[in-house]
Amino acid sequence: MPHSQTLYPNPLQPITLPEPPRVHWVESGQARSARWRSERGSAAPKQVVLADDSLTADSAYRMACAGTGMLWRGDFQNARLLLQAMSRRIDQVPKRKRVKTPTPVSMVEAFHLHRQAQAQRARTLGMVLIEMDANHHIDLRRAPNVQTACAQAWHAAEMPEQASSEATDDHTVLSLRELLGITSAAEWRRVGVEVMALGVAPDNRIYPHYGVFSPVRGEYTGLVASAHLPKPGKGQTSLTAFDIGTGSGVLAAVLIRRGVGHVVATDSEPRALACAEDNFNRLGIQSQVTLLQADLFPPGQAHLIVCNPPWLPARPGSSLERAVYDEGGRMLQEFLAGLRSHLAPGGEGWLILSNLAENLGLRSRSELLTMIDACGLRVISRIDAKAQHPKTQDTTDALHQARSKEITSLWRLAAPKP
Repeated sequence: MPHSQTLYPNPLQPITLPEPPRVHWVESGQARSARWRSERGSAAPKQVVLADDSLTADSAYRMACAGTGMLWRGDFQNARLLLQAMSRRIDQVPKRKRVKTPTPVSMVEAFHLHRQAQAQRARTLGMVLIEMDANHHIDLRRAPNVQTACAQAWHAAEMPEQASSEATDDHTVLSLRELLGITSAAEWRRVGVEVMALGVAPDNRIYPHYGVFSPVRGEYTGLVASAHLPKPGKGQTSLTAFDIGTGSGVLAAVLIRRGVGHVVATDSEPRALACAEDNFNRLGIQSQVTLLQADLFPPGQAHLIVCNPPWLPARPGSSLERAVYDEGGRMLQEFLAGLRSHLAPGGEGWLILSNLAENLGLRSRSELLTMIDACGLRVISRIDAKAQHPKTQDTTDALHQARSKEITSLWRLAAPKP
């Protein structure tokens, strides 16, 4: 099967990689250590004790809150049950320990408090640890086979030097919570996500990889599938488009299915590039897409440039959150700043953006319009779609007030009229 054209820059000089962090513990009277791995950037626990099926959820919760890692030596499925029990204790803090706090004065304050609580939750639940050998095998009772899932999650994100450095007998320790996220992602990758904007099943699935934003929300793909396409340039019979920050490749695929002749899809993340290439090959559109590793724009101009940047201008807590959080709205600003110079005469830029940042008080509509105007662009029109994801109906969600009013918009932008 032919592959999509994939252009990756070659490093000019070898990269010196830092030594990976390690986690240390004592077992059977012997000091032991293993490589610490955390895709979320969590620090290795400084204190690690052994734990098994005799550990109660209350004791585990107290140790986790104190920052003590628990390296599991019991039944694997019991470790999962323990993690669920700890999660319930976080969600149901005893009334005697609850401190009455004033209602947040603004949605932006509620947003920051919510993120702090989520970060603390992740730290606490991340203290149940699993050890695996160099082949990603877990030597515990009833442990699943996670070799394929780990290989899929880790290898696409690594430089060759990193991959070769792991070809040893060294063991790895990671949190059970992260491991469950890896296995869950592997299942999504196996079954795929149906995208109605791609047409009729069964040829309408996108297969998200670990660490790549999954197109489970249909409103933004539906907007790209329904917006009026600009005309090709003079003397051209088909439209050429750029897909900036392609991720899973879903928007590039929607454009090809709509009849766009060729798409140049860019992304800076190795995982996204591997995921997009996989999906283009699966959909049989690899000959119509050029995949390029780039921070934003490819060289040249196009009559249609599409970008679905991270919607919230806040600092990502890890590399896995970069598809959702964009500190200071950097990608949005740089996309708008470079759009006009990359648009062919008569071309359009499609900016897909939710108003959730506006509802949370992180960015105002007037600030967005000012950015557009300052970059020498005009708004041709805006197409809206009401968010349909489950959290819009969840009244227990801390950000329900903002989520219930969420609208996703496709902004059609162009250069000023001559």
